[in-house]
Amino acid sequence: MSRIAGFLRRTFGVVRDHVGTDHLGNKYYFIPEQRSWTGRLARAKRIVVVANPKEHEYMEGNIPMEWDAWIRGRRKQPPSIEELLVNESQREQIKLKAKEVEEKDLAQQAKEYEEGLVATPAKTVAQGHAAATSFGKQEISEEPTSTANTFQPGSWIPASKK
Repeated sequence: MSRIAGFLRRTFGVVRDHVGTDHLGNKYYFIPEQRSWTGRLARAKRIVVVANPKEHEYMEGNIPMEWDAWIRGRRKQPPSIEELLVNESQREQIKLKAKEVEEKDLAQQAKEYEEGLVATPAKTVAQGHAAATSFGKQEISEEPTSTANTFQPGSWIPASKK
């Protein structure tokens, strides 16, 4: 029987076994090790046929982590639907807990600022660019200030000495 199956594979192309489909509509296939029509041995492969084949519309997370691990050979068996649902609910719980912790931390920071335990973040007073000669100075000086593109020789006259 395997000789007939091998002949049919070589004649009609690659045989792939449908392993599963995820909640996004991606289909996962396993191509067993087989010989080509020339007799060369082709190793086993795991492939995914994405539901949205346009590359520019691909978003991170279009393939669940469990299926990605199966595709890359990090796990032997494909994930079950129950496993996917449990992992997804755990990820949602972690996101909710992280949001709660962040809100609690912000409230604690505000309380510490009010009580004077922590200094409030300093506001930037100096305006302009740090490379300018007048950076941080309130008064305008008579020193020449210009950029390399706008400087004209002879356009600056020094202040008189008093």
